[in-house]
Amino acid sequence: MTATSSPGDARSPAAARRDGWTWILGALALTTAANALWMLIAPASWYHDLPANVPATGAYNEHFVRDIGCAFAVMAVALGWAALRPAVRAPLVVISTLFLVAHAALHVFDSWRGYLPAGHWHHDVAGVYVPAVASVILTAVLLRRSSRSRPPRREPA
Repeated sequence: MTATSSPGDARSPAAARRDGWTWILGALALTTAANALWMLIAPASWYHDLPANVPATGAYNEHFVRDIGCAFAVMAVALGWAALRPAVRAPLVVISTLFLVAHAALHVFDSWRGYLPAGHWHHDVAGVYVPAVASVILTAVLLRRSSRSRPPRREPA
């Protein structure tokens, strides 16, 4: 910070980090952290009360719900870190997106092979498929934006 800038000044490093991505990724980090905490603190409540018909995926297993809660907690940390550190946003968001896409792909596979009941896909739309697709779009926009902001690579002579 310079002698003429203040913490809220657009020229300060802290203000430079508070762009639209900070708020988007921060909100995603908070909602992901809330889901993770619910899974870790009250796994039976999450299993039975989440409006996604989780019991259709198999018998309740407290350890398994908490395992997945750990995965969501790691994703929340990655998204929070990405919100606060523009220099590492792209790789952290890509990793979070890979988890969401793999999770959605597993649901597609389990629906296709009949492991999940016919029609269960409509329970997965809001909580599994939309987040995965939205994350892919968000990642593509972020990667495109970050590639434009990098200086051109110099080829060796």
